[in-house]
Amino acid sequence: MPVVSPVVLARYPHDRDAFTQGLQYVGQGVLVESTGLVGASGVRRVELESGRVLRGVPTPIREAFGEGVTVLGGVAYHLTWRTGVAFALDAVTLREVGRFTYSGEGWGLTHDGQSLIMSDGSSTLVWRDPKTFAVTRRVQVTGGGQPVRNLNELEEVRGSLYANVWPTNRIARIDPGTGQVTLWLDVEALTREVSAAADQAGRPLTAEDVPNGIAFVPERGTLLLTGKRWPTMFEVQLPGGPDEGQAPAGDSPR
Repeated sequence: MPVVSPVVLARYPHDRDAFTQGLQYVGQGVLVESTGLVGASGVRRVELESGRVLRGVPTPIREAFGEGVTVLGGVAYHLTWRTGVAFALDAVTLREVGRFTYSGEGWGLTHDGQSLIMSDGSSTLVWRDPKTFAVTRRVQVTGGGQPVRNLNELEEVRGSLYANVWPTNRIARIDPGTGQVTLWLDVEALTREVSAAADQAGRPLTAEDVPNGIAFVPERGTLLLTGKRWPTMFEVQLPGGPDEGQAPAGDSPR
């Protein structure tokens, strides 16, 4: 499997207090981002260029640890780590419009235009019905014939899945049909850069402040990458080039 380093095209400011758990570009220079930590979890709409929070709400259960988020059909679905509850929020107002229960842990969340795709920290990804949250499919992710565990933040990109592997500097590109890792994106250089910037600002990164956050920008065919409490959001070239795969049906842009 190839291992590639990202080619950085642009840098944007990112909130140092955002313990990023989920990230999705929703068009017109706006991101939907979810954050974690008990008492600080929530969902926000963020201006990419400035990093400014346009609107934000706390995770509806205050004692919950917020996890991934994805927007499908005008709804922002937001996971919790160990509370076993997912929230449905209006993607613009962020007002709660529903909630679901599930067993096990919630980590990352994305969609393929029809189904939600969820990680739980294991090597298994599950597809869920967005109307009922019922599991419709499971796939085990493997690399070199071995299970790839700790799959975290997810992003569907033109028929491939990208996943942060906690707490490493690697992002797996996954074939959703077979679960096989087809490429590794090594972001160690980005981690070093933000760590140096944080040191210089007098607020060093901690061991928890690892890479987490992947968003696809369809009009430019690029990825946005960040991490938990990172001071920077990076825009990088898509490893397979701007024409990788075919754009899925569903919300556009996403």
